[in-house]
Amino acid sequence: MTQDPVTVDPGHYTVEVENDQVRVLRIRYGPHEKSVMHGHPALVGIMLTDGNFRFTYPDGKTEDITTKAGQVLYFPAFEHLPENLSDKPFEVIAMELKAVPAKGMAIKAKPAVRAKAKPTKGKAAKGKLAKAKPAKKR
Repeated sequence: MTQDPVTVDPGHYTVEVENDQVRVLRIRYGPHEKSVMHGHPALVGIMLTDGNFRFTYPDGKTEDITTKAGQVLYFPAFEHLPENLSDKPFEVIAMELKAVPAKGMAIKAKPAVRAKAKPTKGKAAKGKLAKAKPAKKR
């Protein structure tokens, strides 16, 4: 059974956001730091720094990976033991993908920030903003 990186290695993995669709992790490794064997569902990784790291897989095979800051990579579900091979820290945002909504099913999303003001209607709207109405509680 696959180990959750947040549970087995909280020093390197923190949850930034989690809902029914995704779990977003911030992953930080110092120079030459290594993790423990753990797994991820399919994910999209956004490299925040340049990286030079090694993945060791459960069968003992290894893969050395070099990335550039800003690079975006897709990974299918996998288990690995990662190690930072660099003399510099490495940081990535990993968006782990969860359930996919059924075809035609709408996903309700709440905006993170609600606009504080919006233009009023009619002639009085020229150059003036209306006071914001409080958000309706759901």
